[in-house]
Amino acid sequence: MEPALQRRIQRYGWDKAASYYEASWIMQLKPAQDLLLQMADLQEAEKVLDSACGTGLVSFKAREKVTDKGFVWGTDISEKMVEIASATAQNKKISGIKFERMDAEELTMESSFFDVAICALGLMYVPDPLKALKEMLRVLKPGGRAAAAVWGQRGHCGWAEIFEIVDKRVASEVCPMFFNLGNPDMLLLTFRAAGYTRIRDERLSTILQYDTAEQACGAAFAGGPLALAYNKFSAEEKQEVHKEYLLSIERYKRGEGYEVPGEFVIALGIK
Repeated sequence: MEPALQRRIQRYGWDKAASYYEASWIMQLKPAQDLLLQMADLQEAEKVLDSACGTGLVSFKAREKVTDKGFVWGTDISEKMVEIASATAQNKKISGIKFERMDAEELTMESSFFDVAICALGLMYVPDPLKALKEMLRVLKPGGRAAAAVWGQRGHCGWAEIFEIVDKRVASEVCPMFFNLGNPDMLLLTFRAAGYTRIRDERLSTILQYDTAEQACGAAFAGGPLALAYNKFSAEEKQEVHKEYLLSIERYKRGEGYEVPGEFVIALGIK
């Protein structure tokens, strides 16, 4: 897919998903976010970049760790995500944190500014993940560290058929390289190619729990990267994709709900 088109799809798709995102994913993504923060090992008074920050789920946790003496700068390609994160900070009167719409591949802040750079489940959507990691490296101080989390291997994510279900109804693929970084050693090798040293990674298996079919479909379509395409579907098409998706995860049905397997990969590198 042409990079500019992919960026537009992600920008406006996440604008559509923003208001559903936290309700759909806050618990499902928590294991990966917690491990990323553990590996990043944030310290008091550090300056932190949260690239592709979404609604700030990880940004606010990072702010707690660096305390009032530190600073967190969250960026995201989606204006609606940034608006929600900024409103949360304002409503809760949280200082030492700011949010700005920005492309992960073209950060506008000065070089060697941050102590830590993190990206929690955003690299899968970037046209050039290597360029995004190089930008994170550029804005780090010498000795600074970067941590990124991505979804794991396609075969280890029970919900993976959703992309084919949507892609066959639209003109172009929504996330053509979504699972690439989750393949064995790919995230680690991309960190190395970007110029990081002392790189290590961890693979984490998890279960995505949904109490009802409605919850499972809401997370998959309204609250995720497919939201732009989904919102253009007719009512009939929406019913069709719901039926196909639920059939694809039928083996994981437990009573009225679903327990769908998933996998994350988290890597850490040093500048």
